[in-house]
Amino acid sequence: MVTTPRTSARTTTRAGRPDAVAAAAVDTARSALLEQVPAEEVGDHLAALAEGERVVTHLFACTKRGYRGWTWAVTVVRAARMRHVTINDVVLLPGEEAIIAPPWVPYKDRIAPGDLSPGDLLPVEADDPRLVPGYTAGDEIVDSDAVREVVFELGLDRPRVLSLEGRDLAAQRWYDGDQGPNSPLAQAAPGQCSSCGFLVRLAGPLSRLFGVCANGNANDDGRVVSLDHGCGAHSEVRLSKKHQPEPLPEPVLDEGSAALLETF
Repeated sequence: MVTTPRTSARTTTRAGRPDAVAAAAVDTARSALLEQVPAEEVGDHLAALAEGERVVTHLFACTKRGYRGWTWAVTVVRAARMRHVTINDVVLLPGEEAIIAPPWVPYKDRIAPGDLSPGDLLPVEADDPRLVPGYTAGDEIVDSDAVREVVFELGLDRPRVLSLEGRDLAAQRWYDGDQGPNSPLAQAAPGQCSSCGFLVRLAGPLSRLFGVCANGNANDDGRVVSLDHGCGAHSEVRLSKKHQPEPLPEPVLDEGSAALLETF
């Protein structure tokens, strides 16, 4: 008989106390199961469930690929005044986790920076709290045509701009990212971006915390960095004397050779 290692069974009941002989027939149930399925698809013995008088169903973990959360169910029955059980049924049943889909996450919450490819479109909802009309700081958009007309008359280029919430979300995201003060690169930097000559400051309220790196040799070239960020390409970095290259010795003139050349 081919068996796999099994743990101690958990005996439960559906219809009263399970029959002792039927509940103990774990090996018999496993043998019947292995006659129909490969041994590598059968896991530990999980439970013995009382289905009725002298009727017990043994549950085994299913290790078959694609069947996570399913269980093998082998039902055994013992006739009255008999000391042995017979096999009644062998089936594969879904468990509580087998038929529950994972929580749905909207596509806009699944998209991460770098996921968009050329030609991909990511529409923004009309009531996105991160944006407000370009001519005001919080009035609701009642008529989109009217908004476009006002924007045109005022000479504004953008119908909507960042709201206070959108600005704060961006600032927090940038500050907590790799271009903030807590990244390993910034922690090991000899100086902060606020004192670097390659920093290009932003305009508006975000300029108090952020700028853009303009050092083509730096990892963050062209990226928004916090003023307390930093890297080893700081404009004021100087090598110590021990790290500077050895100065070349003064050239030695071989006068003998020079004199020899003049004789020709």
